Amino acid sequence: MTDRAETDAVVEEILRSYDTITVVGASANPAKAANEVPAYMREHGWRIIPVNPHADEIVGEKVYRSLSDIPEPIGLVDVFRPSADCAAVARDAAAAGATALWLQLGITSPEARQIAADAGMAYVEDRCLIIEQRRTGITARR
Repeated sequence: MTDRAETDAVVEEILRSYDTITVVGASANPAKAANEVPAYMREHGWRIIPVNPHADEIVGEKVYRSLSDIPEPIGLVDVFRPSADCAAVARDAAAAGATALWLQLGITSPEARQIAADAGMAYVEDRCLIIEQRRTGITARR
């Protein structure tokens, strides 16, 4: 496991490097963090690509049913799924060519971490994009 300083450096690199966030488990319910976080990041300049098998539009964006349905290159994958689902998401992200995997606050997975490492993906777990964006002050580069 990385120490806090190493994780902080990865967080900052991800926030600086990606202008699009693919959100697996995005929610259409504005009361849920899986809606609030993508909406906030969108307001701060990031493009959002929601992934949810049960919705058509989230935060004003077209929803895709799975990572494999997205018709463009995928960089950063942000995950709002239970820890037990994260290894499968990591495998799907690797298969889709993602280069970074971020598990939201409260979500950890040693197996997802290993899959990400084996695929050469940058990896963050148990961190909130809103908290990290506010801490760093980084905004999207677009």
